[in-house]
Amino acid sequence: MDYLKNIKYNSPAILTFVFISFGVLLLGYLTKDASTRLCFSVYRSSPLSPFTYIRLFGHVLGHSGWNHFSGNMMMLLLVGPLLEEKYGTQNIVFIMLVTAFVTGIINVIFFPNSALLGASGIVFAFILLSSITSSSGTGTIPLTLIIIAVIYIGGQIMDGLFIRDNISNLTHIIGGVIGCIFGYILNGKM
Repeated sequence: MDYLKNIKYNSPAILTFVFISFGVLLLGYLTKDASTRLCFSVYRSSPLSPFTYIRLFGHVLGHSGWNHFSGNMMMLLLVGPLLEEKYGTQNIVFIMLVTAFVTGIINVIFFPNSALLGASGIVFAFILLSSITSSSGTGTIPLTLIIIAVIYIGGQIMDGLFIRDNISNLTHIIGGVIGCIFGYILNGKM
């Protein structure tokens, strides 16, 4: 057991998010997705229900299955720890909460007949935030940001226009915009 003391919980916000999301996924399997529908997906519901407000934030923890979960968590684990190291745990948690709330509210307002779940908005926020992170100098726009925006955001726009699936392309775009905004704020460019 001496080797366990060498393992470091190096990214508290990201790792905690991943572990909670995994627990939510298991709970979803155990409840045949009843828990996911109740707390971990956001959709228009009565403003009198306390679950409405839990879902505005909790939807980022819910996933439709292993493939959805693992895809989001792999990307989050890839870029998240580096961002958390640079910007700090509190800032990363704040970005995650803002992204969850904004994507949840937009889904409730503009898509009243569909449920939204998953961490892809946060993943896209972190992808675009990471492309701004290495930029030095006030007022500059990193070329990496432009290329990533074209590839990821442009791809989401194209998919939204031409492919009918259950993926919320708007959530990805909103997450990317939030990542850009926080990138410029945290790097002192706004």
